[in-house]
Amino acid sequence: MTLYTRFAAHIDAALDTLVAAGTLPGGLDRRNVTVEPPRDASHGDLATNAAMVLAKPAGTNPRVLAEALAAELGRLDDVDSVAVAGPGFINLKLTDDAWRGELSAIPAAGSDYGRAPSSKGVTVNIEYVSANPTGPMHMGHCRGAVVGDALASLLEFAGHTVIREYYVNDAGGQVDVLARSVHLRYREALGETVTIPEGLYPGDYLVPVAKDLAAEFGDRFVGAPESEWLATFRTRAVAAMMAMIREDLALLGIHHDVFSSEAELQAAGKPEAAEAELRARGLVYDGVLEAPKGETPDDWEPVELPLFRSTAYGDDQDRPIRKSNGQWTYFGADLAYHFQKAQGADQLIDIWGADHAGTVKRIVAAVAALTGGQTRFDVKLVQMVRLLRGGEPVKMSKRAGNFVTLADVVREVGRDVVRFTMLTRRADAQMDFDFAKVVEASKDNPVFYVQYAHARIASLHRRATEAGIAEGEADLSRLDTEELALVKLAAQFPRIVETAAAAREPHRIAFYLYDLAAAFHALWNVGNDRPDRRFLVVEDAEATRARLFLASAIGQIVRNGLAIMGVEAVSEMK
Repeated sequence: MTLYTRFAAHIDAALDTLVAAGTLPGGLDRRNVTVEPPRDASHGDLATNAAMVLAKPAGTNPRVLAEALAAELGRLDDVDSVAVAGPGFINLKLTDDAWRGELSAIPAAGSDYGRAPSSKGVTVNIEYVSANPTGPMHMGHCRGAVVGDALASLLEFAGHTVIREYYVNDAGGQVDVLARSVHLRYREALGETVTIPEGLYPGDYLVPVAKDLAAEFGDRFVGAPESEWLATFRTRAVAAMMAMIREDLALLGIHHDVFSSEAELQAAGKPEAAEAELRARGLVYDGVLEAPKGETPDDWEPVELPLFRSTAYGDDQDRPIRKSNGQWTYFGADLAYHFQKAQGADQLIDIWGADHAGTVKRIVAAVAALTGGQTRFDVKLVQMVRLLRGGEPVKMSKRAGNFVTLADVVREVGRDVVRFTMLTRRADAQMDFDFAKVVEASKDNPVFYVQYAHARIASLHRRATEAGIAEGEADLSRLDTEELALVKLAAQFPRIVETAAAAREPHRIAFYLYDLAAAFHALWNVGNDRPDRRFLVVEDAEATRARLFLASAIGQIVRNGLAIMGVEAVSEMK
């Protein structure tokens, strides 16, 4: 139990006391009662909105309720003072011993500090990356991959069971184009001079696949009609591309639990099952779409199609789930896929590129319909990343054909740099990735600044050992107000994890780690002008042990936060 959860329990107990005394009626909903740092640190260490939330349903004045609750909280040993502010907010100032106690709890919990118990019983399916299996991963996929993977780790740390899923789009026209591109390279492997026409994939990454097919089949399919080789080439090409994608993702430390095939989904009749389910509920009907807005095309004619009543769930028009030729629309296939996912999870999260923003409303409507509104479903949109080198746009890769590969970027700057950098802004905000800046050794580079804090702490322990100061039981009363201010920031980590998980925003961990590293470096730098304030004071072993204990706790939180982000906590900066 951390300090914030402990005080949430204290507040709950104080409210129970008020109920027993008749000051407060029983049975009130307390779910919106919070415990958090006040916006202005001068107001205290903790603040609660309990009186503001409960006064109206209790039929009492919030200020009066706050005074009664403050009196109860003021009796706690860990509370130095209590103040009621404004219309009924309660601000608490804690004793220094309360913060020293929380500091002791950090190394005691170790890698579990901030981790929620895994007994919540909530299973979350996160689908991310899901790049078309038509080539290697490029940097357009990278940000969504990192955001999705970090979010999965964050939710696991917050106590959820997580399923990491990749949806293989292997049933659309793009995989037929892939097969045709491989067939052209297959003919090339057999000695034919070929030219890659517009519309096919030009990348050299298809050459090995084509050579394998040439070695296996010889010239059997050179002049054969497409109907004889398309399915085989499509299957082999998709398998090869997915193997390549897995390798690229592994460079980022990303591994999925489930790979769901769109082709297999359709072959198993899942879209038909979803349609039947929705028809039974009156949510799919046969109807005619409205004519396109503006000038109607000459070739447009009304066609009866099976339509999903997405307007019943907030969409601006009903959506077809099949085309006029009977094939499934993208929406119809996606609807079936989400129906399948919802059967194995309590909550669903999709990580999509920002170019899919227009389809969010309809798929949210579909999931609400399929699950009766019982399944929480979030779509997180991720903006593109602009690649720069010294401020200039990066040229495309010749091997890939028309994009910069993820593998090339990871090999140049390293996995940790790529992963951390992708989380230094909100996912829905534009991002520049400058090869020069992301490896810069400066405060302006969050990757460096946070890892430097951890390396500095590791170096401190090595130097203390060399100085003959053995780490042992520390007298934490030697820590003063400046040092305890760092403890107060460190103690927010469990709360940051909880709020970041609830908001589905892993970038909050990166922001917090940067703030924690900045506070640690600032405290460290005080010793530049005041030798007695250094973390290592050879002449004062007791003060050094107390500061070593503080530094160890900060290092532990940095490790825990970086682990959520999938970034290594280094002990030396190279």
